[in-house]
Amino acid sequence: MSLQSLIASGTKLWLDSVDPDLVQANFAAGATGATSNPAIISDLVKSGRFDGQMQQLMVDGMDNEAVAWALTDQLVSEAEVVFQNIWNETGGDDGYVSFELNPLLECPGQNLPHAQRVAEYIQLGKRWSAGHPNRMIKVPATPAGLDSLEQLAAAGVPLNVTLIFTERQCEAARKAIWRGAQRLENLEKFKSVYSVFVSRIDVYTEQEVPDLSSAAQGMVGIVNAKQLWQSNVDFWSGRSTPLRQEVIFASTGIKKPTDDAWKYVAALAGSDIETNPPKTNTAADKSGVIFTRQVDKLPAKEIMDEIASKVDFAKMEGVLMEQGIKKFADPQHALLALIEEKRGKLHV
Repeated sequence: MSLQSLIASGTKLWLDSVDPDLVQANFAAGATGATSNPAIISDLVKSGRFDGQMQQLMVDGMDNEAVAWALTDQLVSEAEVVFQNIWNETGGDDGYVSFELNPLLECPGQNLPHAQRVAEYIQLGKRWSAGHPNRMIKVPATPAGLDSLEQLAAAGVPLNVTLIFTERQCEAARKAIWRGAQRLENLEKFKSVYSVFVSRIDVYTEQEVPDLSSAAQGMVGIVNAKQLWQSNVDFWSGRSTPLRQEVIFASTGIKKPTDDAWKYVAALAGSDIETNPPKTNTAADKSGVIFTRQVDKLPAKEIMDEIASKVDFAKMEGVLMEQGIKKFADPQHALLALIEEKRGKLHV
């Protein structure tokens, strides 16, 4: 009942996993999309459930990196099949599965020139999108990622801009994508979403802005997400697009065990998309809470003023982007190492 109330409030529920079993279970519970990343794929590889597929890929002569991407492509493709009817029924407004491009492009140790990173995002985005109408290509809101968006949008690639923490990033992404969209023959299938990270901001303020009052501490991620949601509504309301260009509320799992597991689910209910970890969805559904629209409700003015005066959002973006790039790259390194380990055990 609780997840049904969330959906009834106006929220589209996407699953933060492409585990085939979880995709089916969450689809049955009302989820209409899913997303993937290297950490998710790594956890699935660890389970041993896909050793047979990996062994065949290795026998076929693929190196570790090729195996990683082939397996990712397979799992995302299988999830796409589950949500294909939703994509069809909504005319392309829902029913997507997000595919994250190579996070090692941003790895500091690679020292890739900016122009090369931009070109790689464009090439990879077109490659992994081709032939997959309900696949979204996930591009980070880094300088190179942002600079690739116009060309990807102009190529008709559905886009999920991820690692967004601030209005600066959101605005830059929207403007680039809209420039690209205007180069399309028509906007009938033009679709973009903007993944605003929530709970990581509250981890940051606890560490970096400890003088926030108890009323404001733990609220910054929610307030920021609601403000970015409103700015996104305002931007697109002045532009005629057949499909909705939406915010994804990401990083919605709690980081403090003393918080209700559905803290962010409840606070952001009522519009656009929540991409929740499986455990968060399970906890929310068992909570007994009836979720109602809260996405457009902000806390008292004094709390808003305190957050505005004490939180340096530019500094926060810099710190969280550095952490975010590492959180994206490290699982990819770990995935490649895990596949090498599996190669030895599978004797390929």
